[in-house]
Amino acid sequence: MSPIVEALACFLGFLSWLMVGLALPNRYWRESTFDGNVITTSTVYENLWISCATDSTGIHNCRDFPSLLGLNGYIQASRALMIASIVFGVFGLVGALVGMQCSKIGGKNYVLKGRIAAVGGVFFILQGLCTMIAVSWYAANITQQFFDQLYAGTKYEIGQGLYIGWSSAVLALCGGACLLCACQFKSPNEKIQYAHQRTIRGHIRSITATSGTPSNYGRNAYV
Repeated sequence: MSPIVEALACFLGFLSWLMVGLALPNRYWRESTFDGNVITTSTVYENLWISCATDSTGIHNCRDFPSLLGLNGYIQASRALMIASIVFGVFGLVGALVGMQCSKIGGKNYVLKGRIAAVGGVFFILQGLCTMIAVSWYAANITQQFFDQLYAGTKYEIGQGLYIGWSSAVLALCGGACLLCACQFKSPNEKIQYAHQRTIRGHIRSITATSGTPSNYGRNAYV
């Protein structure tokens, strides 16, 4: 395993996990559009949890969504995927930190540490996929309503929270890919020590015989 690539992958994974934590409570997942409005008295912006409105005087009013079951299906799915993304990111960070060569956790068994780091890379990839699906699904509904001429409700535009989510997903996928590419289950320098070595003729030569210890048997003892 390359320590530099491991450190880079761990940094990318931590940064992506941190950005997921910033994107989830961000209030600007979608913001009401000014397109086609001559006079705008208030601006509405929402995320997965609350809906807020601000008027021309700068007063903000926010309210939580009243019912979980009353929400649209894509909002419920995006909530679940974002929470799963945070959980996967935690497991990925633990696997990356334990599996790194510079970490003393797990001893000096680099084969085992490489496997743990590879599992951490898989969790980072799962984190990135969950974030990418949740954010893209949410954005797809925004664009579908925006370009629908028959939609009579409030039309929204993509907010900054979605861009943070997309950036987090890309970083998580890059970090997981780096961990999987850097981890080798067995490096060329690791050699397995055997107690006995098989000679060319097929006989087994013991370590005591090769270390110079005299044998009790003569040459004619073997047939």
